[in-house]
Amino acid sequence: MLSLFEWHIISNMKKVVKAPKNIDKDTERYLGALNEMHGQTLKTINENFVLVNNKLDLHSKILNSHTEMIGTLMEDVSFLKSDMVIVKEDVATIKSDLKKKVDYDDFLSLVRRVQKLEARI
Repeated sequence: MLSLFEWHIISNMKKVVKAPKNIDKDTERYLGALNEMHGQTLKTINENFVLVNNKLDLHSKILNSHTEMIGTLMEDVSFLKSDMVIVKEDVATIKSDLKKKVDYDDFLSLVRRVQKLEARI
């Protein structure tokens, strides 16, 4: 007599195998129901597999677009970095130039002193 596992394998094979004559009707019905339930389970798993694959494909497309965006942003950041180096150099130059200049109030007081000295001469 075939075990339940052997019968299940034989029933799922593409080649049609006749059941042994000594299997009673209850066992045959049970195996048929088991085979049908197994087929439905496999069908459900296959449908879910297709849905998961579609979702993964969608996520892959989204990730690819995000990767492209990140590449563009990295180019922009490198461009901005080079601009910031120029701005820093310009600010340093302006700062040193401003240190050389005199405050306006100090300048006015010097103008008055020079005017007084010129008036004495």
